[in-house]
Amino acid sequence: MKTPKIAIIAAVAVTSAAFTNSIEKKINVAESSINWKGKKILGSHTGTIAFQDGYLSMEGDKIIGGSFVVDMTTINVTDLQGESKGKLEGHLKSDDFFGIENYPTATLVIKDATKSGNTYDVNGNITIKGITEPINFELEMGESAAVASVKIDRTKFGIRYGSGSFTDNLGDKAISDNFTLDVTLKF
Repeated sequence: MKTPKIAIIAAVAVTSAAFTNSIEKKINVAESSINWKGKKILGSHTGTIAFQDGYLSMEGDKIIGGSFVVDMTTINVTDLQGESKGKLEGHLKSDDFFGIENYPTATLVIKDATKSGNTYDVNGNITIKGITEPINFELEMGESAAVASVKIDRTKFGIRYGSGSFTDNLGDKAISDNFTLDVTLKF
């Protein structure tokens, strides 16, 4: 009696696959990259963060969705060395900023994308520190890689440390509410 059930399940799976042409295009986590830049009144800082996992859902040559997980414990500062580097990395990982002890990952879920040439206008949801907000950005797609520059307002995720929008009299210690992620996805 188990054989007919297995045959029915297999037939349903094959039939379902025949009606959808979507595939998951997984990223190569080791070769993909996220470079960040945060600005303050008297300068800026740069660094990297690593992907934990990710894929684009494709239907033919069109992006129809996707999901990415970023390992926030990998926050790395690239413009400083020694004690200054360690101090800033520790502060970025603290509750003042990304609170990695409680929120070790951040996610991006792509809801839809509109294609124009090799560029997509992407709409999705990004979750940082357990708070989800809508996001829109452009992604340029190639055969084996894709690139995007994403601007994020950190205050939407409860990250208000040093924000002139929420604290008075910061002077030259004010930190921009926005930070930029330059993302390269390798497939």
